[in-house]
Amino acid sequence: MEAVLWIVLGIALAIAEAFTATFLIIFFGIGAFAAAGAAALGAPLLLQVIVFALVSGLSVAALRPIVLKHARPALESGDTPFGVEAIEGGHGTVLEEIDGEHGMIKIDGEHWQARSFDGQEKYLPGERVRIIKVDGATAIVWRDDISPY
Repeated sequence: MEAVLWIVLGIALAIAEAFTATFLIIFFGIGAFAAAGAAALGAPLLLQVIVFALVSGLSVAALRPIVLKHARPALESGDTPFGVEAIEGGHGTVLEEIDGEHGMIKIDGEHWQARSFDGQEKYLPGERVRIIKVDGATAIVWRDDISPY
């Protein structure tokens, strides 16, 4: 019966981790699953608690730095950016007039919805813009003062 309680605790902690961005609670879930294993082998409650504490602590100490390293943005970690991160800081060409509400640009052959960074500027078709950030499926852009030639 104790093993089932540890498993329920482990599942609850894993679900709780889904609602946080800390990458901490999941390691206590791992400890709970280890304690469930100890309970299934017939260990007394005190030993189960010790297993829970040791495995949780060791998981936090050994695995959390690795997880956090890989969770950082590529530019911050020195890795090569990909996906949306690779688009940010890049350039695009205006296809349809861009203002603070709507517009369309072409980025590396793909069409993206866009709007101006400050909401006041307007960009006309053919102008070159810099992608400041990506908000969902919309590129937030600013005038690119660097000539492509």
